Amino acid sequence: MKSICSPAWRRGSCVLALASVLGLGCATDPGSRGPNILSAQEARSGWKLLFDGTSTAGWRGFGKSAFPTQGWEVQDGWLHHVPKAGGGDIITTETFTDFELTFDWRIATGGNSGVKYLIDEKRGAPVGHEYQVIDDAAHPDAAHGPKRQTAALYDALPPVGAPVKPPGEINQSRIVIRGADVEHWLNGKRVVQYTLGSPELMAAKEASKFRKEAHWGTKFATPILLQDHQDEVWYRNIRIRPL
Repeated sequence: MKSICSPAWRRGSCVLALASVLGLGCATDPGSRGPNILSAQEARSGWKLLFDGTSTAGWRGFGKSAFPTQGWEVQDGWLHHVPKAGGGDIITTETFTDFELTFDWRIATGGNSGVKYLIDEKRGAPVGHEYQVIDDAAHPDAAHGPKRQTAALYDALPPVGAPVKPPGEINQSRIVIRGADVEHWLNGKRVVQYTLGSPELMAAKEASKFRKEAHWGTKFATPILLQDHQDEVWYRNIRIRPL
């Protein structure tokens, strides 16, 4: 994929990648300190947990004031969606502008979900930018091509060289928004990068299902959304750091 980032953004990405290697500011390997726990260094660097592994505090249903009474549950330290059980999409009660978000996930065979950002409840529907979470081999939506496969900016930009792990295994993902620049990471590799409002992103929008969505491709304060696509999916280690 051709880079659609500015030179300044590429320099910033190098700094981010170096910081990750050195453990300066970026989240450390979740496996090194157990799930849903922040290290003292991470807390000092501004990281916060969006899911503590034991409760649904800090989340509610999209367009609702409370957390769903069905569909979503806390299971063995995971935020788990029960297949075909309803519940709808869930969002954080807080909103964010510039941030680094990390999360672990695993998908059931044939499953589909996603993590959305740049969403606005005033639209009435959870339309926004989506980090695709899916079984690339078995879900029919993935058969439409790379723009609907794991870690894509859904239906707009495909991932490049995504090192995806199969259903049932744990994947680690990251979304970074800094200014107008956005990155998707999967299992330690940056696989999507784009600039909000850029001609390249607007061309991708025009070729997507979002071409008539006026605010798609623009920046504003956003909650984080976990998608209910009626399939089974698990999320944990959901952490965010304002930038």
